[in-house]
Formats: sequence, structure tokens, C-alpha cells
Amino acid sequence: METKKTIALVAHNEKKSVMLAWVKRHLDELKKHRLIGTTNTSEILNSVLDLEVEPFGHGPNGGDILLAAQILEGKVHEVIFLIDAETPHGHEHDIQTLIRTCVINNVPMALNVATADYLVKLNKTEETKS
Repeated sequence: METKKTIALVAHNEKKSVMLAWVKRHLDELKKHRLIGTTNTSEILNSVLDLEVEPFGHGPNGGDILLAAQILEGKVHEVIFLIDAETPHGHEHDIQTLIRTCVINNVPMALNVATADYLVKLNKTEETKS
């Protein structure tokens, strides 16, 4: 039996095209789960792909904190956050809070494509075992 997870998809502006390409590659697997995302990321993914990513807020305007709150409530099972580590972000404290929330609550978080690929691979392995 498949377990439907809630997966958050977030990408800094400089990584939106990378996120789009990544989601395209894993579209079949991602469609099996509930997807949520920051406002801009979800808008891009929904407009280009046949996908329903529920928006929860704009990252710099508190979206990262809203996501952290959902993690604390046990509503999010994985976070794919493609960060731009080369550009300073005004909401860096919010990003660190989100990362810390994932760590403390043992929620897998991918900050780059390699780790995101690994999480998808794990999801497929779990699905096979069910």
C-alpha cells in the first residue's frame, strides 16, 4: 500500500529553473504525494506542469516560517528546498529556522539536487516494500 506523504517544494529565485527541471524528471513519483510549495515556486510548477502544488506563502514574507509551523504540527514529511547559497537573502534567519525545525523534528530536507534525487529514490524503495 502506498503511503501518501506531504512534500514541500521550495526554491530560491535563482534555482526555480533547476526545481522545474528536477520536478519534470520525477513527475510520476511526485504525483503520488500531496505537494505544497511557496507561492512563487508553486505557481511556476503548476503553470508549466500538470501538477497541483498547494501554495502556502511567499518565502521572504514568512513562508519559510509557515512551513516550519506545518512541520511542527507533523503535517510535512519531506522538504525539497533548492537554495542559492551564493546570494545573501534578507530572510536568512527564517531559512535557518526552517532548517533547524527539520533537523529537530527528524524531517528529511534536501538542499540540493543530489539529495533531492536521493529522497525520491528512498520513496520508491519504501513503495516497493509496502
